[in-house]
Amino acid sequence: MTQFRTLDDADLSGKRVLVRVDLNVPTENGRVTDRTRIARILPTIREIADKGGRAVLLAHFGRPKGGPDEKNSLKPIAAALSEELGRPVAFVPATVGDIAHSAIGAMKDGDVVLLENTRFHPGEEKNAAEFVEQLAALGDIFVNDAFSAAHRAHASTEGLARRLPAHAGRTMQAELAALARALERPERPVVAVVGGAKVSTKLELLGNLVTRVDVLVIGGGMANTFLAAQGKAVGKSLCEHDLLDTARDVLARAGACRIVLPIDAVVASAFKAHAPSRAVPVDAVGPDDMILDIGPASVAAVKAVLETARTLVWNGPFGAFELQPFDAGTVAVAQEAAALTVAGKLVSVAGGGDTVAALNAAGAAEGFTYVSTAGGAFLEWMEGKVLPGVEALRR
Repeated sequence: MTQFRTLDDADLSGKRVLVRVDLNVPTENGRVTDRTRIARILPTIREIADKGGRAVLLAHFGRPKGGPDEKNSLKPIAAALSEELGRPVAFVPATVGDIAHSAIGAMKDGDVVLLENTRFHPGEEKNAAEFVEQLAALGDIFVNDAFSAAHRAHASTEGLARRLPAHAGRTMQAELAALARALERPERPVVAVVGGAKVSTKLELLGNLVTRVDVLVIGGGMANTFLAAQGKAVGKSLCEHDLLDTARDVLARAGACRIVLPIDAVVASAFKAHAPSRAVPVDAVGPDDMILDIGPASVAAVKAVLETARTLVWNGPFGAFELQPFDAGTVAVAQEAAALTVAGKLVSVAGGGDTVAALNAAGAAEGFTYVSTAGGAFLEWMEGKVLPGVEALRR
């Protein structure tokens, strides 16, 4: 982590510390239904407050269009954050301007305030110089603890980092360390598991991984497209038939990277929970069958790959994990990866919305070395793209 300033490098006492956090959490009727992202930012906020800093939190919420609207206000989030933090979090109904200046001016060392949704201002997503200056006037130091927004060159993620002394928060620091350990300086062999519904959404990802990992395991609906590209029948399964040539191209460009596809599948005639199902070899999928999970032989094959691996990067489930019993493949592989990690045999890093949900459902997330709550940023990192919010933090 030498190339990034962290909180270890910051003099926080008495300073106004602008902290970019991820509070884009799921809510229902104004109540936060999943506090995972809130829990991730607590160490950074506590450390700043405990060291006498004045924590001024910046965050976006939802996708507001054209200015402020009550539905996308951060006000309900402040109460949940305060509960988790165990100390008051004052909500400020403005992001910049006199109201924000007044609230921050009244802060004492150790206080925490949450400013209103940064995306209520058009200058946020445009990374407008004027809005960056308005934000910068509110603080002395900038801390970015929102890796999940690091793929956006916005005012509160990239602009501020170039305007004020910038540091990575503890969650950002942990994320960057985990990602470096997984793909930049990994122990080999490196295995990547890529699942999910469509090849089309992960073409750049696959193209990058075949040049960087030793084994690429493809699962989920996207595996059906690769099976069809090899001339296998996939029945009524999800399959992008217009991308068969693309799938063949990925296979052809794999070079030294070994690609592992399912050798058997769990099929059903209906996409619903507990639909009658059976496991069949991938050469025996019937015209009315839908492939909804990998079969036991495929699970055993993937487990065997993990046994020889030293590093695992995972994005996407193996099947329709939301529907039982089609979660079985994902659960079995996730639990194996977690067990190998706990035993000290594997470094495992996973990310992406469906992936986190699947690992949590499998009770395996806590066993992984690191599970990223970032969606788009994690995917773009796996694709080998430069993340503006990270680049701006480099020394």
